[in-house]
Amino acid sequence: MENTAKTPEPTEYSWQERALKAEAELAKALKRLEYLEAQIRLLTAKRFGRSSEKTNKNQLQLFEDAFNEAEANAEPFAPEPELVSVAAHQRSKSKKKKAADLEGLPETVIEYRLPEEELTCSCGHERHIIGQEVTKELVVVPAQFSVTKHVQYVYACRHCENHGDGTTPAVVKAAKPNRAFPGSIASPSAVAHVIEEKYVMGVPLYRQEQQWSRRGVNLSRQNMANWIMHAQHWLQPIYDRMKEKLLAQGIIYADETTIQVLKEDGKKAESQSYMWLYRSGRDGPGIVLFEYQPTRSGEHPKGFLKGFKGYLVTDAYAGYNGIPDVTRVSCWAHARRGFDEAVKAAGKRAQDPKALEGLKFCNALFDIERELEDLDPKERFEQRLQRSKPVLEAFLAWLEKTSAECVQQSHLGKAVSYCLKHWKELNNFLLDGRLELSNNRAERSIKPFVIGRKNFLFCVTPRGARASATTYSIVESAKENGLKPYEYLKYLFTELPNAAAKDLDEFLPWSETIPDYCRTARK
Repeated sequence: MENTAKTPEPTEYSWQERALKAEAELAKALKRLEYLEAQIRLLTAKRFGRSSEKTNKNQLQLFEDAFNEAEANAEPFAPEPELVSVAAHQRSKSKKKKAADLEGLPETVIEYRLPEEELTCSCGHERHIIGQEVTKELVVVPAQFSVTKHVQYVYACRHCENHGDGTTPAVVKAAKPNRAFPGSIASPSAVAHVIEEKYVMGVPLYRQEQQWSRRGVNLSRQNMANWIMHAQHWLQPIYDRMKEKLLAQGIIYADETTIQVLKEDGKKAESQSYMWLYRSGRDGPGIVLFEYQPTRSGEHPKGFLKGFKGYLVTDAYAGYNGIPDVTRVSCWAHARRGFDEAVKAAGKRAQDPKALEGLKFCNALFDIERELEDLDPKERFEQRLQRSKPVLEAFLAWLEKTSAECVQQSHLGKAVSYCLKHWKELNNFLLDGRLELSNNRAERSIKPFVIGRKNFLFCVTPRGARASATTYSIVESAKENGLKPYEYLKYLFTELPNAAAKDLDEFLPWSETIPDYCRTARK
């Protein structure tokens, strides 16, 4: 028998439900589309725009006048924008500075005088000097290679050879200093040059091999790599001693970045390993240390910082959590970056007034820090409580209000959520006047490695990665203390083989015993 039952007609209420659901899905899709469009604008700005996150105060004021309401502008702590003009006499100073940059360099003087037959004027009288016209040019002599031949004479006493009783050696060698690289043609200057080219200038070994070949020296990149590995025998004790000094300080700045190591046990060649950076703050000697690790696990900073008690300034990465006896201090540059990206994501024609407000709060904190830069830690601590703390209180109220109003899945929503999530750590810079507002100090120190990585791309083995970490630590600490990396490395390789182990502190980059020729003229 045929089933004649009909499907019930949908009620009016069910159609309303479907319509509401469709509207909700459409609104969600439109928000997602709006976010993706903003992301495209942000990526375009990063790709083709300025990389700097500095804010033009005058431009920011124009945006606020156009988009903010009157009550949003009524912020008594906000600094007034100033017009900066460049006087004409300041331009002439730059020329004087360029000339001053040549001071201290060796000079070769070439004089141009009239020949003897022209010293007599056509009138019959003798010409005399009334002045000089002096011009200078900078002369560059490319790297030159030479060979130093060490001849050690051996002496013998024929009488002792024939009639000696054995108490006096029959053969004696002339005194000769110990070499850093015995059995090799490598000299302190050659190894220092290879290291500076690779770890300071970012020149890979295969390019150095080509440079040497063009100058008539056939030295393979394998030889250069061997030199760098052998140099670790002298550099590692310096690294270990600097680590002891760093862990004894009260403030450490940390950061990490990726590195590719081709031959690593249990990992594919294309997988990522990590180079961790730890460095000192504004007080005490300048110490910059790198450490290679195969992963980004939080166990690595725990291991490196074992025994350290104090403040750890980092970004918001959770891997730094849970380190014993350490107080986390988060970076305001990262917090500010979220609002800067929200402004860029909105585009120039549709500026987000809320993002501009958040950016202005962050800028106010940095403006105060610039004014407090020359104060001692105690005065800076007191001034922050008087000036920065009210800004933070107002900012927190604004964040909580904005969080309830804005779309969480947006660039502004993410910037607000970041600040609220890490608010305690962001406020910890108030605890000590020695602390800084950002982790830019660590980011500046890790940048040379990041730039070098673009050239040499990867390390072959973990041993090579560890050697790179040690070498980067030495050269970056040298730069931090106003030393010339090449001269400092050459000094180490010359003097360490003949120094006592107990004298190691005399070779640290900040030691007063480092010769003046290792120091740069401009620190």
